[in-house]
Amino acid sequence: MEDKRIRKTKKTLKTTLIKMLKEETFDQVSITELCKNADISRITFYSHYSDKFALVDDIFADMQEIGYADYRRRQQEYNPSGSVVQGYVNVLDTILDLYYARFDFFRHTDPEKNPYLAFAFYNIVLDTVEQHTSHIEQRNLKLKYSARKIAGFVCFGLLGFINECHQEKTPLEQIRGECRALLTDILRSDVVVGEGEEQKDSGK
Repeated sequence: MEDKRIRKTKKTLKTTLIKMLKEETFDQVSITELCKNADISRITFYSHYSDKFALVDDIFADMQEIGYADYRRRQQEYNPSGSVVQGYVNVLDTILDLYYARFDFFRHTDPEKNPYLAFAFYNIVLDTVEQHTSHIEQRNLKLKYSARKIAGFVCFGLLGFINECHQEKTPLEQIRGECRALLTDILRSDVVVGEGEEQKDSGK
């Protein structure tokens, strides 16, 4: 476990970076400026991170850890039977809850303003969905496509849908409801597993 002082220093750097993103893009942020605003020396910064990309990757890693823990909790609590559809709904709820709980950071993942942040965010979501899809495959359910392809389809479509909801100023709870409905409709159309496979696996 990291020393308490190290954790405090890293937290300060992460918080400072997120605050700076309100005023400038990630590309514009310099290590010198970041350290000045955080009141931390460059030497101290480089003792923890190789560059600002490593810092932002650490922010994503923190959130990914929180997301995985929440997903596992949801699976145990809401999906003891291992339903394919409910499993993906749990993934969606995990992502949405984390996204809006840390919207102060995730709002900066606009691909036009901060392409690296957008790319990193997309890959974390993709990895999360792929991991869940791989678990389905391990249960000997027949997937129609590779786990990566299915994850890419689900992620890219839903992220685009959420972005358009923001453009239309759709309320948060409405976004959640519409995302769930869209995802459920897609999955029930047998896009992931072959017809009847989920019912067969769950004993229905």
